[in-house]
Amino acid sequence: MKRLYPNSITLVLLIMLGACTSEKALEVEVYETSANGNQLKKRTTFPSGENTASIQLLPGETFQTITGFGGSFTEASASLLNRLSPENRSLILEAYFGESGAKYSLARTHMNSCDFSLGHYSYAPVAGDTTLEHFSIEEDRDDIIPMIRDAMALSKDGFKILSSPWTAPPWMKDNNDWRGGKLLPEYYDTWALFFSKYIDAYKAEGIDIWGVTVENEPLGNNNNWESMHFTPQEMTDFVKNHLGPRLESDGHDVMVLGYDQNRGEELKEWARVMYQDEASSKYFDGIAVHWYASTYDWFPESLQFAHEAAPDKHLIQSEACIDAQVPRWQEDQWYWAKEATDWGWDWAPDDQKYLHPKYVPVYRYARDIIGCLNNWVDGWVDWNMVLDRQGGPNWFKNWCVAPVIVDPEKDEVYFTPLYHTMVHFSRYIRPGAKRIGYALSDDSLMATAAQNPDGSIALVILNQGEEAKNLTLSLGDRSTQIDISAQAIQTVVFPNK
Repeated sequence: MKRLYPNSITLVLLIMLGACTSEKALEVEVYETSANGNQLKKRTTFPSGENTASIQLLPGETFQTITGFGGSFTEASASLLNRLSPENRSLILEAYFGESGAKYSLARTHMNSCDFSLGHYSYAPVAGDTTLEHFSIEEDRDDIIPMIRDAMALSKDGFKILSSPWTAPPWMKDNNDWRGGKLLPEYYDTWALFFSKYIDAYKAEGIDIWGVTVENEPLGNNNNWESMHFTPQEMTDFVKNHLGPRLESDGHDVMVLGYDQNRGEELKEWARVMYQDEASSKYFDGIAVHWYASTYDWFPESLQFAHEAAPDKHLIQSEACIDAQVPRWQEDQWYWAKEATDWGWDWAPDDQKYLHPKYVPVYRYARDIIGCLNNWVDGWVDWNMVLDRQGGPNWFKNWCVAPVIVDPEKDEVYFTPLYHTMVHFSRYIRPGAKRIGYALSDDSLMATAAQNPDGSIALVILNQGEEAKNLTLSLGDRSTQIDISAQAIQTVVFPNK
């Protein structure tokens, strides 16, 4: 029997307990999304079959506390909502933040412009304004701020917001460009002040910023769109000597997450430098990571390394999307088919091609979230919540896929299977939940489990196979029989009884 974390003594005791007692019926609720057309369908009947796999939940084994799941407020998404009818705008926001929808609990947004903006802009446009007297978030008032406010009004439990800059304004950089370059040392204090003013400005709009990342993708993106470069030591010194003290002196109790780029060997390097000693790690509350280094490998060794380097700090997946791909419109089966590519399909070096095969979009999301959770990640954030049929708007024409696609000209909305995949996690694994252990007898299935603050347990199972699977689920001395369809993701809820 395969298990996530080995503890043979616990498993033997559970088996002995089951053999010595009469098992009781286990009540569960089962929700399934599958290639056969199920969309978060509540299943109540399960055909019997042979070769049943087993999953034993082990709530006595606890791991990280979950911060949340969600998506990103980008200018692209917010501007598209502004072009829809009020009914469809409300439909999408309810689907993401309302009680009937995904109940997103963690979100991200960008400070200054990014590639998913309508053009370049900065909140500090005046060159040489070292005290930021002309700082203004006016650019966000027509789109991002109203979208966040409307989402807040719908969210019963609320959600945390993580904000990330793609670049400082060009005048603060050594190349005087939106793309690439480094922050000039004489502007370190000004850039730290920029973060503080941003937090204050959003608070004045009734929006609390929970955390910031120091820089989106500090390793760069080949100068394609807004970016700014840091080495691990440069970022650590900036946070230790400038950003951390500024936020502290201004009374901002916000999370500061370092790195904010791909998992893998680079993550290990950044964790070593950020957490090299008490002084370097004092102002860091964790690390943010992205998934673009591979379409299917979540690099568990690097995630384990980052967690072990600072077990009490956050490890949050802050961005992911089906990138370098125009979305398919009203074509659910494409999202279950192995046809999608990513940037690496064409551009990765030969020795890294194996990390970028064609993949099933639904599997990429589900596999990555499960793999991340099982390796200490406590939050997982999708990229754009809404894009158009081209995969934009994006000033660089860096087309991508979002869980919700819209046609603003026809006022039409398409909830892709990626949306339903996100709901399987965000709706049922709530902030404050503890990931728990489990024993799984079938290597072809993937799973993760968490116990919510109300005592209920959510088990998420992914079946990538072409055949349905029969399952025996056990919790203590109770068990039940279910099945999961072929090519399906399933959330099983164990009520607190």
